[in-house]
Amino acid sequence: MDTTSPHGASPGAARAALLVLADGRFPAGGHAHSGGAEAAVKAGRIRDATDLATFCRGRLHTTGLTSAALAAAAAVGADPLVLDEAADARTPSPALRTTARKLGRQLMRAARAAWPCDALDALAAARPRGAHQPVVLGVTAHAAGLGPEDAAHCVAYESVGGPATAVVRLLGLDPFEATAVLARLAPELDQVARRAAEAGRRAPAEGPGALPAASAPLLDITAQAHAAWPVRLFAS
Repeated sequence: MDTTSPHGASPGAARAALLVLADGRFPAGGHAHSGGAEAAVKAGRIRDATDLATFCRGRLHTTGLTSAALAAAAAVGADPLVLDEAADARTPSPALRTTARKLGRQLMRAARAAWPCDALDALAAARPRGAHQPVVLGVTAHAAGLGPEDAAHCVAYESVGGPATAVVRLLGLDPFEATAVLARLAPELDQVARRAAEAGRRAPAEGPGALPAASAPLLDITAQAHAAWPVRLFAS
């Protein structure tokens, strides 16, 4: 965990900010999204905790890594508008681009209330319909006195925590089993966050080409189909 604040906050204050930002109750809208789990449940690819673990692991090491690196780069001061364009290029599905920007807009509202700063105001003005959520999270992390690995941890955890919570609702999965899946993934979450943070630190000097572009094509395909469902429990 990074504990050095660019605004001079104490390590304890930075840790507290990390807890606030990563809290599922932070009003950023993530509870309304399943991260592709709803489509996977309907297709029969998630039926139990074992399937959930497989799904989460795949998501973590692909889109989770990519998003975490974007957040880490934003947290160290890389140009958020350049990162937003890089996020677009790494998100082939129009439905997922729309979702990422909607979540970014919702996160921006909460972030500006919690940690008001010029950088968030400038990004909101430049992207009034919303920047990609990981980019907003990285700028928010910097405003809260957090570092790149903190931002990467938030995004990496969110990439698996959202689907796990959704599957509890979709399948009636025992929440203890879902939590156990996340606990067993903890070492891999740390690994992905470290890798993302390392890439993010290089981005200001090397540009977005330094960032990973791992993808999960099936998530893109099913996201497009899911967006057209007339009835669904989750927005994505």
